[in-house]
Parts: sequence; C-alpha cells; structure tokens
Amino acid sequence: MMDLDFTHPIIQSFLFVTASAFVPLLLVSVTSFTRYVIVLSLLRTALGLQQTPPNIVVISLALFMSVFTMAPVYMDIKGESYDKYQDGMVSQEVAIDNGLSAFSEYLTSQTTEKDYYFVKGLSQDDSNSVDSILPNDLGTLIPAFMLTELKAAFQFAFVIFLPFVLIDLIVASVLMALGMIMLPPISISLPIKILVFVLIDGWTLLVGSLISGF
Repeated sequence: MMDLDFTHPIIQSFLFVTASAFVPLLLVSVTSFTRYVIVLSLLRTALGLQQTPPNIVVISLALFMSVFTMAPVYMDIKGESYDKYQDGMVSQEVAIDNGLSAFSEYLTSQTTEKDYYFVKGLSQDDSNSVDSILPNDLGTLIPAFMLTELKAAFQFAFVIFLPFVLIDLIVASVLMALGMIMLPPISISLPIKILVFVLIDGWTLLVGSLISGF
C-alpha cells in the first residue's frame, strides 16, 4: 500500500482540521494549562472574590501562559519531526517516532515517578515491574502527568491561601475584641487582602512562579 504524502496541501489541510478537534482535550491533558487555571481560580477564592477576574480573563491568561511555556516543546517537536520530514531527511515513520519521543521527554520531565508507577500499577499487563519511566509510554505518561499537575496546582494554591487566611483570622479577632460582632469580617479583610496583593505585585509574582515551575 502506497504511503500518504503528508506534504500534499490537501492532506495537510485535512490533518489540521482533524487535529483542531482535539485541541481542547490536548490543552487540558498534556500542557501546563490545568495547573495554571486551577491556581488562578483558587486565587480568586483566597482573595474572597467570586467572579473577579471573570472566567474569560482567567482562562485567557492561563491559555497564553501555557502557549509561552509549551513553545520550546513545540519547537523541539517541529525541529525533530516536521522540519526533517519536510526536508526529506527522514521517512514518515521516523518523523512520527521522533515527534513522539520529543513529546514523551517533556511529559517524563514533568511527571513524578510515584504517579507513573501508580498509573502503571492500575494496568493488568505483565509489564508493571519497571525500574524507570518507559519512553513513549504515552498511555501511562499522560494520566500520570495529569495527576502530577493536579497535585502541584493544589500545593501551590495552599501556599497562596495561607497569608490570606491569616489576614482573615486577624481581622476577625480584632473585630471580636472590639465587640463589633455584627460587622462581617469579610467587609474589612477583603480590601486589606487586595491592598496587600497589589503592594507585593502579586500578579507578577504569581505568574513568574508558575512559569518558572516548568
């Protein structure tokens, strides 16, 4: 059977349209988007703001942070797979293998061995006893990567919550000591938390810390 010519414009257009249907799934499952959007959403809760910034702002910020973070991975995959195939240096099969290898290297670097072994142990095959993360084992790497990202997101959010919880406790204690039990503590602590967050340039620190984690 004759191999498909992936350099043909019609085939490339078909592949692009097909791949675009999986973009939302890939965005959530194999990029840093999940960590970013969870941390940014929980930041609103820590500040006591339910809809500010709006969801569209949180998702857009997480999206562009993910694009910035994943750009080196994309360039590696493009250089090792697509560019070499376009130049005729490798065959289709080798180009696909190179792309998967570069992609699995990124997943491996961001996945803890504990999560990998946990997902691997859920399978029923005989290859569970492995000493290290297997290359190109995407069926195990992707769910393990998502577990690692969820854990990292909630650990990051816990650290964010601590100073704001402390402010809430201090404000509630002061109001109780003054006998102002009818005044909701959130009405006093909210502007204080926003002021502190602005003074420490919280958005810059948060975005920088999240991106540097990759």
